[in-house]
Amino acid sequence: MVRVLEAVEVCGGYGPVEVVRNLNLHVSEGEVVALLGPNGAGKSTVLRLLSGEIGLTSGEVKIDGSIVRSPLHQRARKGLGYVSGEKPVFSRLTVQDNLRVSGVEKKRALELFPELEERWRTLAGDLSGGEQQMLALTKTLGRGIRILMADELSLGLAPIVVDRLLGVIRRAADEEGIAVLTVEQHVSKVMKIADRGYMMQRGRIELDGSRDELRNGLEKIANAYLTGGLD
Repeated sequence: MVRVLEAVEVCGGYGPVEVVRNLNLHVSEGEVVALLGPNGAGKSTVLRLLSGEIGLTSGEVKIDGSIVRSPLHQRARKGLGYVSGEKPVFSRLTVQDNLRVSGVEKKRALELFPELEERWRTLAGDLSGGEQQMLALTKTLGRGIRILMADELSLGLAPIVVDRLLGVIRRAADEEGIAVLTVEQHVSKVMKIADRGYMMQRGRIELDGSRDELRNGLEKIANAYLTGGLD
């Protein structure tokens, strides 16, 4: 499998505070990789470092085997999609206008989430939390990306909505070859659709492996730190 995204000995954080230390991970074409860990482990910081939203203190980020040092907006032009936990939609624009601004056609949007059609002219700020995440994911997947980074898509959402979002991510990997790195607290749900996973604690990777390889190790800590445990 072709490695689309790779971190090599990545360190970084905020000012003098180094949150992530010696991070090594990779995501291949058509693969869903889950980044797991307790609150404060550094998971969201990893996505910010890999996306170019914040700079590294050391290490390398590679896309398609080439080292990248460009900021987020330039990486986005080259096929990186990043759904962060902050302001995923333009609340004062309608669903239609959110997608127009992002360059996503209606046909493509409704292929991903047909549920959006009846909310087409609704202000994004008036959508439910689940609908906002559907819109945010559509804005990203709908523009032909190669890499998706998603930060806590399921936060505060009903289980049926979580399943819907994760199902779309899985399909995007399978059908379009998108490389997916997702931060998720719902371990049992994400590990049903992920190919592999990394477990972080205190800014470092403590465990990694396939879904099956991780189960035994994760069972010992999931109930203490993560929502949903493993089943």
